[in-house]
Amino acid sequence: MSGMYNLPPYDELVDQIQSLPSIGRRSAEKIAYHIIEMSEPKVDKLLTAIERAHSDIHKCQVCGNYTDKTVCPICTDTSRDQSVICVVTRPRDIMVFEKSRVLNCRYHVLHGLLSPSEGIEPDMLNIKSLLERLEKGDIREVIMATDPSVTGEATAMYISRLIKPMNIKVTRLGYGIAVGSDLQYADEMTLSRSIEHRNEI
Repeated sequence: MSGMYNLPPYDELVDQIQSLPSIGRRSAEKIAYHIIEMSEPKVDKLLTAIERAHSDIHKCQVCGNYTDKTVCPICTDTSRDQSVICVVTRPRDIMVFEKSRVLNCRYHVLHGLLSPSEGIEPDMLNIKSLLERLEKGDIREVIMATDPSVTGEATAMYISRLIKPMNIKVTRLGYGIAVGSDLQYADEMTLSRSIEHRNEI
């Protein structure tokens, strides 16, 4: 029996692509072949875009969202409701709310959820800067928009207990988003109903 056909550069490319979130082996192989068949100018553009994104994009000094500025455009937008902050798990969650246009407030990104079993403790998340923002600003409400998962609920409850002594209203997204789901898959109607029927915690 003859040995399997082997092409190390291709295999390495597939492995790297497959290491990205939500990409299986078949999809990785399809993308790899597409990249191999691209023209040199297109490959150069792709590489430049990846390098630029990796070097130029960083966390906003105020909210933790990704930006290529010191402070992101959302934080500098004076037309937004400055008295409400929506706390999310990851930067892409902000895009979900922004595309649905169900909120016109400011945000704060935690960059993860509490999970003692995985070694993720409070000081590893963007919680301290949130409390500092609340102490400095005239905030009347904080909306906890972490995922409706076990870790998402635990994180929301932990942060709400820290905020309560500040006499700031803390609310949680209402019904409409299934337990264990991911915010990025919620449609505009679902998000709208969840915001409208948010509950105080």
